[in-house]
Amino acid sequence: MSYRVEQVNDSYAFLGEGPHWDTETQNLYFVDIPNSTLLRYDYKENKTYRAKVENEKQTSFIIPVEGEVGKFAVGCSSRVAIVAWDGVAPIAKVERTAYTLQQGDEVCKHKFNDGKADLRGRLFTGTIYGEFSESNPLAELYRFEKGQPMAVIRKGVTLSNGLAWNEKTNKFYYIDSKDCEVTEYDYDLETGAISNPKVVFKNTEHLPDGMTIDTEGNIYIATFTGHTVYKVNPSTQEILLAIILPAKQITSVLVVREKDNRQNL
Repeated sequence: MSYRVEQVNDSYAFLGEGPHWDTETQNLYFVDIPNSTLLRYDYKENKTYRAKVENEKQTSFIIPVEGEVGKFAVGCSSRVAIVAWDGVAPIAKVERTAYTLQQGDEVCKHKFNDGKADLRGRLFTGTIYGEFSESNPLAELYRFEKGQPMAVIRKGVTLSNGLAWNEKTNKFYYIDSKDCEVTEYDYDLETGAISNPKVVFKNTEHLPDGMTIDTEGNIYIATFTGHTVYKVNPSTQEILLAIILPAKQITSVLVVREKDNRQNL
């Protein structure tokens, strides 16, 4: 299988992460973590817009809020904030805190990393505990659902990263990067519960980071230290394709759907 690699126009980020594709508007949203910046790539215009989130130290993911134009759920250190941005202005403003891990006046060492929503709109996001170099297995994977208490989905996490769902087979895929593997779970769409973990990909040579899935159920795994995105069949655990990129630190990957239903990586 052949492929072509192209750089998105004016897309520089010191540490780009958390891509989200809006099929309806044909916009790609992502963040620059240490610069607390939101970015929007307009596919039609071939132009990138960016905004600094006011009074925030970092951003880790961006997901549009359903039914609220110009509102986004954004990972901001130890909380998930609802941020207002028109997609053009250079400043984005926090309207409120949706969820927080902060308890009282204590310093919270949890920092949100990758985050995505399932088909029912539940937010799944995990953390890093302390600094990246510390490798503390004290982080967790959380589920947030409107009207429900926060749920801890997995404990003992070191570096929470890639998330993906297969709606046809009711499977959930998850990456704790320090394990250097992808774990598959049975997924209950009615409750958001996961069960029966099974390792379907392991690569100790390169650090797996973000992840996505296509309509055929193949998962794509970005490697932070390996120049490579792997396309894997989780059923057979076979690597179907290794996509080499001119960048060593690949944080995430996304399969986007155009309005005519064509898929692009």
